[in-house]
Amino acid sequence: MKELTTSMRLWLGTVVICCILYTALILLIGQVFVPEKANGSLMVVGGQVVGSRQIAQAFTRPEYIWPRPSAVDYDAAATGGSNLSPTNELLNERARSILEALDLPSGTNVPADLVAASGSGMDPHITLEAALLQAPRVAQARGVSLAQAEAFIEEQAFYPSGIPSGGRIVTVLPLNIALDERYPVPEDASSAMPDITSPASTSDDAMAP
Repeated sequence: MKELTTSMRLWLGTVVICCILYTALILLIGQVFVPEKANGSLMVVGGQVVGSRQIAQAFTRPEYIWPRPSAVDYDAAATGGSNLSPTNELLNERARSILEALDLPSGTNVPADLVAASGSGMDPHITLEAALLQAPRVAQARGVSLAQAEAFIEEQAFYPSGIPSGGRIVTVLPLNIALDERYPVPEDASSAMPDITSPASTSDDAMAP
């Protein structure tokens, strides 16, 4: 009986310390020192949460920068890749559909991240090169010059490590929100602007035909 009582006390102490006190401490530290990250890096526009800067979401309209394709249709509850082998013909088919949607000049080299889904399917970033490749479409849709669109995209780019080495990237959702704030779509243009199907997922490099 004595051993049982001792064991129960150890079990109860472990539950209180590890499951309650430790969890509460980590939650408190997060809320005090990094509340924005602790709460999911949520982004708010007009008082409404529109997404998280750490989770990709589909953008289909021409005035927006499009993210990486997603093998899980941007469903954060089912993250993962396509599990297709590099020789699977579906990869080429999906790459071709993306290139058709991008409607780039013949022979344009397309960054891999525009036609390749990430391992999670929820990567919120694309390379600066992939974003700049979309600048002509965005500039036309928003009624600004290509130079303005490219310069603004450059302003939003950053180095992943914070150290000027390697290539820069952009986070798609904050960039698109910033575009809406700086260069809103003209009302007459937005009413006539068709919705464009978001590129399908793939994991293959590509070149515009």
